[in-house]
Amino acid sequence: MRHPHSPHPPSPERSAEVRRRFAEEARSERPDLSTLCLLVGAEADGTLDEAGLDAAQVELDRLAGELPFRPGSPHAWAQALRDLLGERYGFHGVAADYRRLESSLLHEVVRRRRGLPIMLSVVWLEVARRAGAPVYGVALPGHFVVGFGSELGPEIGSQEERVLADPFDGGRVLEGNDAEVLVAGATGAALRPSMLAPAAPLDVVARILNNIRAWAAGRPEQSAVGLWAIELALLLPAHPARLRYERARLLVQRGEFLAGAGELEAYAEVVGAVDEAVAEEIRREARVARAMLN
Repeated sequence: MRHPHSPHPPSPERSAEVRRRFAEEARSERPDLSTLCLLVGAEADGTLDEAGLDAAQVELDRLAGELPFRPGSPHAWAQALRDLLGERYGFHGVAADYRRLESSLLHEVVRRRRGLPIMLSVVWLEVARRAGAPVYGVALPGHFVVGFGSELGPEIGSQEERVLADPFDGGRVLEGNDAEVLVAGATGAALRPSMLAPAAPLDVVARILNNIRAWAAGRPEQSAVGLWAIELALLLPAHPARLRYERARLLVQRGEFLAGAGELEAYAEVVGAVDEAVAEEIRREARVARAMLN
């Protein structure tokens, strides 16, 4: 049986192909969320071949086909998804899922019916979208949820409502101040209206890769996972420049001193245009890395 934290990585050839497709999809006019998430899974798990990628998409299609009707109101859609995915199929999350890499991999979440809030939300989004629901992701700080209704919000005087549901809690429909409580519990902060804005697919993927990097950062023996998560994030059209610094430091940590030092120096050049003191500090790190070769 495989160790739950260590999927077997893909071959270098397979990895190169996965990254090529990931970059192409991320830069397409309408990036497909399930495709990007499954390609993240293929970078993590060498056993996920083309048949496995197709099977996961087919399962999302199948689940969408099991929604009994086109409910109409956002509340009815939320209820129908909860009944199907949360009740009948048992998709939900538990605290232990935060300790597992599979909880961030869509093919494993579809198989195990367990995962992080953001990954269970991807299942809700993809199943609902395929069934024709007005649905979008909502990146609340610390706890991703889904929204049903118009992304633009209710028109003045219209009957259109917007409903939030929490897939981690089996799709429970959030009432009253439930969203405020979720945000306060996760971050201690107050809920601001801007937090309810729809999350774009590439922002969702960036947050998933961020979660994977955070998982790996706490496990030095999993630095290879941290490295590919950074490298995929660097393929997204918009990414923080600081990711290059993270990648350089991770290379040094992994004993790739020359490559890491070279990247630190290149990053110092970029930073030097803005803050010479910080650039000098990064160059010092590069010198230390080079000295490790002696």
